[in-house]
Amino acid sequence: MGKKEFKPYDNEADVLQVGGLTIENRLDRITIDGDIDLTMDQAGLRHARELYQLLGAAVARLEAQRELPERLPAPRVTKAANPFE
Repeated sequence: MGKKEFKPYDNEADVLQVGGLTIENRLDRITIDGDIDLTMDQAGLRHARELYQLLGAAVARLEAQRELPERLPAPRVTKAANPFE
């Protein structure tokens, strides 16, 4: 079975791993966390291609929007009560 396609800005659930990077999908942003070495070998080429495809899809989605705000506000962070206390 093939890998599920990561569609930028499509949902609040998809998470993609590329090397040491974690890429989280959101409806209004993509969060990229971690680090990666794009080494001069097959693994580095594979990682570079994955990132290139992901960023290309993100740029295409952004360019397809009719209007984009200058800047989004920071994501709202809320604190939930700990159900174990």
